[in-house]
Amino acid sequence: MPLGVRIFLVYFLFVGLAGWFVLSTVMDEIRPGVRQSTEETLVDTANLLAEILREEVKAGRLAHSRLPELLQAYGQRRPGAQIWGVEKSRVNHRIYVTDAAGIVLLDSSGAAVGQDYSRWNDVFLTLKGQYGARSSREDPHDPDSSVMYVAAPIKDGERIIGVVSVAKPNRTLQPYIERSQQRLGWLGAGLIGLGLLIGALLSWWLSASLRRLTRYAQAVSAGQRAELPSLHGGELAQLAEAVERMRTELEGKAYVERYVHTLTHELKSPLAAIRGATELLDGDMAAEQRRRFVGNIDQEAGRMQQLIERLLHLAQVEQRQGLEERVRVPLQELFAALLQAQQARIQRGALRIDNRLPAELAVRGERFLLRQALANLLDNALDFTPAGGLIACSAEACGERVELRLFNQAEAIPDYALARLSERFYSLPRPGGGRKSSGLGLNFVEEVAQLHGGALRIGNVAGGVEVVLSLPRA
Repeated sequence: MPLGVRIFLVYFLFVGLAGWFVLSTVMDEIRPGVRQSTEETLVDTANLLAEILREEVKAGRLAHSRLPELLQAYGQRRPGAQIWGVEKSRVNHRIYVTDAAGIVLLDSSGAAVGQDYSRWNDVFLTLKGQYGARSSREDPHDPDSSVMYVAAPIKDGERIIGVVSVAKPNRTLQPYIERSQQRLGWLGAGLIGLGLLIGALLSWWLSASLRRLTRYAQAVSAGQRAELPSLHGGELAQLAEAVERMRTELEGKAYVERYVHTLTHELKSPLAAIRGATELLDGDMAAEQRRRFVGNIDQEAGRMQQLIERLLHLAQVEQRQGLEERVRVPLQELFAALLQAQQARIQRGALRIDNRLPAELAVRGERFLLRQALANLLDNALDFTPAGGLIACSAEACGERVELRLFNQAEAIPDYALARLSERFYSLPRPGGGRKSSGLGLNFVEEVAQLHGGALRIGNVAGGVEVVLSLPRA
């Protein structure tokens, strides 16, 4: 199944279920919402009638007043009102009044006068001083025949002398409920349809973009000339650029050319020196000169061996997908061991060492790789620090990270070189002899840092150069 179809089906399922849930929930809330609004209106009506009827009930002349005639005339009115598209052709309120004992004194329907309503909740609760309301079915077998009754007390001061109840059949509200549900249903269906249309267009656009990228990748893999498709929109554009970069890296013509050229250049110098020395050794010469040339051969061979070893180490790190171990590595102990190994060079250059690494601070990672990385940094610092110069090492915890700082007194790094220091085979001339290193040390350190989830930063500071190595804290 195409990806676009799968995305659309998932989107359809999500939008459909969400729309159905929201719509059904709102639909279910329309009926109680309308009835609650109607009940609030009935409360106002009942309390108004209670004030109007108070004097008649108090004087005991309710049955002989004009109110029965008025209620009869009220029941015969034909409003002819158009309410939100629904015609109202008759009034639907039923009004009855009881005395303090719950006996009906007046009924607009004329059916309950003289009956005892004291046990109906609307009358019973109101006579007790509470809010009185009830819902009763006219036909016990018909749930749509329920009628809402809301009562209000008729008071003489603080004494309840009667109750007036206002009733309204729920079936008179049904047209408004059905109309609201119908309109909401059409509106909800339209919104769901619009959402699905947008989802279909989005799926089509995404599928078309991915198909263009797929065709481009297939053409590249087949060795055909292909133009990078122009894609608009965030991640897809970034993906297209990433595919293009990957193609360039896979072809790697410029990169391989530069790599081979630099490596050949690095090996050419020691090979030429070895060849020249062997040619000279083939002839007659003094023993002292012979020792000097043999020493040159040994030195150049060591240089070639170092270059090859560093290349192997770097290749090994680059091919790794993760660490072989994650152990606690105390920084002070590790750096002290490296200083001890370089003690001869330190004494020969009369260098000052300031090891300010806290004894309790440690990082978590692969001990062998961390030792090699720090050894490369220290070796670099020893190469560039002038005689009598200072090398200082410190570290501090920054949340879940440890930032190790190695400072060495030296001339500032040129601006043009700062961004290239960790580039493979790039190296600056060493002070004194002007010779360059293999250019692999800092690149190796950066690979080790990234393998541990850290980072390497190099910059100029007051009086020298500072390297910051960020590693996970133990």
